[in-house]
Amino acid sequence: MKNRVFSQLGRRTFLISFLCGTFLLLSFLLTRLDFLLITGFYYVIGAAIINLLILLYELIEYANNASENKNSGNAVLLLLVNIPVAIGYFFIVCESL
Repeated sequence: MKNRVFSQLGRRTFLISFLCGTFLLLSFLLTRLDFLLITGFYYVIGAAIINLLILLYELIEYANNASENKNSGNAVLLLLVNIPVAIGYFFIVCESL
């Protein structure tokens, strides 16, 4: 199986978004602090905007790069993984309330 190569920007954006979101979720589930619930809400809004901007940038890079270098295309797919993760985290928080 071939190793997938991602652009640095896309991979870092995915990791930071995923790890921060997971940290907020676990912190909320362990402490049940309303502050973390509100912080998580604002984090999701901010992360969605940043991820969307990076996603659009990666799509433009992928469209402009006609060579075999598909780093940006793979990064787009990686960034799209954050969407179902965020939806799953939303349902976990709703069930815990």
